[in-house]
Amino acid sequence: MGSFSIWHWLIVLVIVMMVFGTKKLKNMGSDLGSAVKGFKDGMRDASADDKPAEADKQLAAEASAKKEAIDVQAKEKSSS
Repeated sequence: MGSFSIWHWLIVLVIVMMVFGTKKLKNMGSDLGSAVKGFKDGMRDASADDKPAEADKQLAAEASAKKEAIDVQAKEKSSS
């Protein structure tokens, strides 16, 4: 039970074309192509969005540093 020859694949292709029809196969091909294109665009957008996420992390770190400074000042005022 080795690999299939070219004739086996041609027979399978003819049977698939008879079952589905060429128009439906064309529509499935274009749908698959648009799905792949959408996936690539999404991956490209996700990699572009990574840079602002790093800036957001830096802003969050600065905000938490400011918050700690405020907490220290509040503790000093309440103890006096």
